[in-house]
Amino acid sequence: MIMERRLGAFSAEFLIKVALCWAVLSAVLLGFHFSKIAGFLSMGPDDVLRLVQVRDLIAGQSWFDATQHRINAADGGVPMHWSRLVDLPLYLTIIVLTPIVGSALAETIAVILVPLITMGLAMMLAARIAWRLLGQQVANLTCLVFAFSLPVIFQLGPMRIDHHGWQIVCALAAVNGLMARSERMGAFIIGASLATWLSISIEGLPFAAAMFALLAWRWIRDRKERVWLEMAIQSLAGTSIALFLLTKGAGNLQIYCDAIGPAHLAVFGWGAIVLTVFSRIEPIPRGLLVAGFGIAGGGAIGVMFLTAPQCVTGGGFGDLDPLVAEFWLSKVAEGQPIWRQKLEVAMQFAVTPVIALFALANLIGQSRDWLRRFWTDYALLLVAAFIVSMFVARAGAVACVLAAPPLAWQIRQWLRAIRNMKRPVYRVSAMMGVACVLLPILPLSVFTSAEKAHASILGEEPKEKKKPAATCNISETAHLLNALPASELYAPLDIGPRILLDTHHSVVATAHHRGDDAMKFVIETALADPDDALTRLRARGTNYVVICDGRGEPVTYKKAAPDGFVATLLSDDAPDWLEPIDLGEAGSLKAWAIKPE
Repeated sequence: MIMERRLGAFSAEFLIKVALCWAVLSAVLLGFHFSKIAGFLSMGPDDVLRLVQVRDLIAGQSWFDATQHRINAADGGVPMHWSRLVDLPLYLTIIVLTPIVGSALAETIAVILVPLITMGLAMMLAARIAWRLLGQQVANLTCLVFAFSLPVIFQLGPMRIDHHGWQIVCALAAVNGLMARSERMGAFIIGASLATWLSISIEGLPFAAAMFALLAWRWIRDRKERVWLEMAIQSLAGTSIALFLLTKGAGNLQIYCDAIGPAHLAVFGWGAIVLTVFSRIEPIPRGLLVAGFGIAGGGAIGVMFLTAPQCVTGGGFGDLDPLVAEFWLSKVAEGQPIWRQKLEVAMQFAVTPVIALFALANLIGQSRDWLRRFWTDYALLLVAAFIVSMFVARAGAVACVLAAPPLAWQIRQWLRAIRNMKRPVYRVSAMMGVACVLLPILPLSVFTSAEKAHASILGEEPKEKKKPAATCNISETAHLLNALPASELYAPLDIGPRILLDTHHSVVATAHHRGDDAMKFVIETALADPDDALTRLRARGTNYVVICDGRGEPVTYKKAAPDGFVATLLSDDAPDWLEPIDLGEAGSLKAWAIKPE
């Protein structure tokens, strides 16, 4: 039987051991990324554009202005939905280090150090759940599970400076709040953590809804626990208002569905008022309490209908042009459901949470009183996070990191049982099973390797020869592009951020949904007849065309329109109104100037 033994907030031993685990994992990740650190070659488009946003801030752009003025500049730029909260640690690191090591090295240090610090916070918060309730040994194993969770490490590795790592930290902070002995302090932490997550990304809304549903159930289950929901909603509303004023400013009242704005603040405020009133008039009949929850929820929907009806009926990605949704959104693998992922990817997202739920069932069965209730609540939150990840794969990192503490406990139980096995073959088989739990793609990797080895022994040709990825190193040719007068470049969406980072030019569009109209222009032009493409580009005032031969996006356009504009560029049959620009040894990067009329 597992008894409640909540330890204190932290201990020196706990922090030292987590720090050692973090240091080892950081060293491994740095070694893995070492060859790609120079030139930021491991950064994805969102990470690159985040660095561009920080550079703009350092260059003097207003803190309250998150517009990318070099994207679709002809129409005034694209107002980004990203939060300045994520820019802040990068900005401070670069500002502090630039006078010491120079701006280039300061940026390199920032894009390495900030994600690793984020990873350290996430590891500490995950291990703390295990440490407080299950002991130091399980906390150590939690760090091990954390390190082997590829969906988690992907979001927290060096140069991964987008906001997903901070979302993981906020989710773990909120769950840590559930363990607090002080109900008011725990509820405040929950509300503030969720408010921070929502300020960073509104993708946290489903998890926040699950958390508040859980706190409402706590209230119904035990009237004395109503302070959890009351204080948490007050904290959510208050912190959200403070963060909005801090990052957007009091004058920014424009309503967007993809970021916290006035309409959302009104919803949070309504919920805080209604639930506080019902808390103050307790004790009341259970039916009246449920009606109060209905008033809070129904009123919130009503407030949203009155202030931002488009956010109830669609909004955000729901308003994308069908052409943009077809050629861009449907191709973003991390935004697709888990059943549309490759098998090896789906296994990484699904296996760990499922086994962790099995572990939680065992923990619930072996616990009593408060601890039994906590693990039940924890299981419900993990189920909610897992359901969200089923529909949006990138949300799987949150489910995997929440799965780490119970899975670590289960692994300890298995290891104890393995030690008592008499026959070596059983012990080895069992240890292989534990290894597969830690790394779900291990069996598939072994099978694939064995299949290749078998084919090689028989002298068979591989079934498919994978075409090597196109090399498109824009940074190495930036000096040649920068020798051209600053102008707008027509380029595929996926390389737009890199052009902004390495050159002084602007681009028509990048893969960011608030630039929907410009994204549609890029796609339509790619598919258009070359003469029509010329008319469209001259009407915009675009002077140059840049493309990476062999990359996925241009190839998609070529398949959709074999005689289209981008297809002619890939076929080395550029129209005569384009003049080639010599980029030297630029790999697959090609550029042309649009001849004047």
